[in-house]
Amino acid sequence: MENILRIEASARQEGSLTRMLSTAFFEQWKQDNASFRIMVRDVGANPPPSLHASWIAAAFTPETARSREDQETLALSDRLIEEVTWADVIVMATPMYNYGMPSSLKAWLDHVVRIDKTFSFDLARGDRPLEPTLQGKQLVLLTASGEFGFEPGGINDGEDHLTPHIQSVAKYLGVSEIQHVAIEYQEFKDDRFERSKNRALQSVRELASRMSLQKKKMAA
Repeated sequence: MENILRIEASARQEGSLTRMLSTAFFEQWKQDNASFRIMVRDVGANPPPSLHASWIAAAFTPETARSREDQETLALSDRLIEEVTWADVIVMATPMYNYGMPSSLKAWLDHVVRIDKTFSFDLARGDRPLEPTLQGKQLVLLTASGEFGFEPGGINDGEDHLTPHIQSVAKYLGVSEIQHVAIEYQEFKDDRFERSKNRALQSVRELASRMSLQKKKMAA
């Protein structure tokens, strides 16, 4: 049975394209393979707080030396890391805000990517002292943007600071494989947008079906 962590980052509850995509993903997965457990972390509705000096001090204090206050400061971070550790698959649904990720998702990542929890640090490794401690997870990244053409050679080539950021930090979530489905043209609300939305819905259903059936076959 697969453990799936569903992360919703859209600030909108109604009319959200990324919530629509994630809902379609889970509906299709359930249709093909009802054997899974799901945990939902809606950072769009309940954003984690931004990091502050006390949090940083607590995180870099050895666990055995932490005060009760330090432990309370890191309690949310501990819970979020437990959820990631529990998951076999992470479904991350996030819009692009101002060419990057929502602040709520950035705060979630800041709480999760933490020394001695999701990565170790050792200067003996030379110029690559950080090493992920989790592994073997799949990430399904579902995005939506108002503009388009973020691919190499596209009209907005180099302007996507959402996808590369997530790809860079995904290894610290234990991710070894990323699948990405995107909707573009949202702000134009024209035929291109409708085609992009329909293609994404089809792609996300096909992806969910393929992944769920593969998991079902492996469990047989």
